[in-house]
Amino acid sequence: MKISIIVAIADTGVIGRNNELPWRLSSDLQRFKKLTMGHHLLLGRKTFESIGGPLPGREMIVVSRGTPNLPGGVHLAPSVDSGIEQAQLEGEEELFVAGGASIYAATLTSCHRIYLTQVHTDIRGDVMFPKTDWSVWAEVSREEIVADDRNEHPSTFIVYDRRAS
Repeated sequence: MKISIIVAIADTGVIGRNNELPWRLSSDLQRFKKLTMGHHLLLGRKTFESIGGPLPGREMIVVSRGTPNLPGGVHLAPSVDSGIEQAQLEGEEELFVAGGASIYAATLTSCHRIYLTQVHTDIRGDVMFPKTDWSVWAEVSREEIVADDRNEHPSTFIVYDRRAS
């Protein structure tokens, strides 16, 4: 099974503020939906709560040491490893890791691909993407997105694959 991180990161390294995305980017949300539809999503409890509930067409695995009250159809995993194992046992081919920072940090060294939306803004926030050695990643594709009435900041969508070691 391939493990892929999907993330939007500001030029400042910010990925969140007050348990929300600190920007409005329609193109990023559309891409997220297109890429993750029909797949399992692995995410932390706070990220799940910020989404507001299950996403149609996706199996959601929420990592939490506690026992949060999750809606039907949303799976609880006590650890990142158990969440990955659960997706694998269910026959997933590409598991999408959707945050937050601690879940990204736990999967960064084992993931195969990163779908990155680089948000070109100096916005501040309280959640940062973990420090990353980008030299182990090879750029596969890049697409520039201009700011408009549906995308409040310009952004670049970049796909990275882990380099063979």
